[in-house]
Amino acid sequence: MTATALQQEAQRAKRRQQIGGWLFVAPVLLLNLIVVVIPSAIGLGMAFTDWSGVGSMNFIGLANFQRLFQDGVFFKALTHNLLWTAFFLIVPVALGLLGAYLLSGIKRGQMFFRVAYFIPYVIAAVVNTQLWRYLLNPRVGIGPALSQCCGIEFLNVPVFGSRDLALLGVAFVDMWHFWGFLLVLYLAAMSGVDIELYEVARLDGAGRWAQFRHVTLPSIRPTLVFTILMITIWSGLVFDYVFIITGGGPANASEVMGTLLYTTAFQRFEAGYAAAIGIFMALWVAIATGGFVLLRKLGWEV
Repeated sequence: MTATALQQEAQRAKRRQQIGGWLFVAPVLLLNLIVVVIPSAIGLGMAFTDWSGVGSMNFIGLANFQRLFQDGVFFKALTHNLLWTAFFLIVPVALGLLGAYLLSGIKRGQMFFRVAYFIPYVIAAVVNTQLWRYLLNPRVGIGPALSQCCGIEFLNVPVFGSRDLALLGVAFVDMWHFWGFLLVLYLAAMSGVDIELYEVARLDGAGRWAQFRHVTLPSIRPTLVFTILMITIWSGLVFDYVFIITGGGPANASEVMGTLLYTTAFQRFEAGYAAAIGIFMALWVAIATGGFVLLRKLGWEV
């Protein structure tokens, strides 16, 4: 067989391999097309109509987006999403890092603590929310009980019914179920840190805080950056805990973009305007993902 024939046979074999690969991924691509691409395209088109969810669609151009940037409730919801993001980037991350660093020094029984802290994360949101609704109930919760038996009054307030505390209360409940997940992730990352780095740091006179700052944090940076990205995305799409506990109330005090989209589409029957809100939420995710890609190019994830 000549060299040209061998080259042609190699090219045919390569084409067959490529076709076989595409055939293997074709079902996944088809599913993604049906579940993601087509609904996204339909939603994008809806944003330029005044569709109510039933009947015909009327093209109205950029009217929904003009209304969006004049809607005080939307900007209030957006502000709540930003506050939610700031809260979750600080409190759960700090608790997860601190708890993981403390548990990393425990050699016996560590698995018990991992499971104990992770359990709230795997419990359904409906169960978690109902638990805390009873605990913080202004009539039969821990606030009235502490007030009667010990004279402690600061918890004897309607947390979820207060315009000043509703958003913070829901964020606390969500944080309670979420921070154990971060702890387990950070603990797994810390277990891969080279012990010799800590020994060298101790020989240089570094205390535990200096070791954590100069050895632990740089070593787990990929995991830390990834969790920051996911928290930023999830905070922009938050819905379940807010919807179950307060529904965005009272008086929009805990409204976020997700609950506003839901009430706009399914209670006020303004599907076109809700689609415009959804596009803004997708833009939030795109910006967060773009920031992560930029960090990767700058080398901050390694």
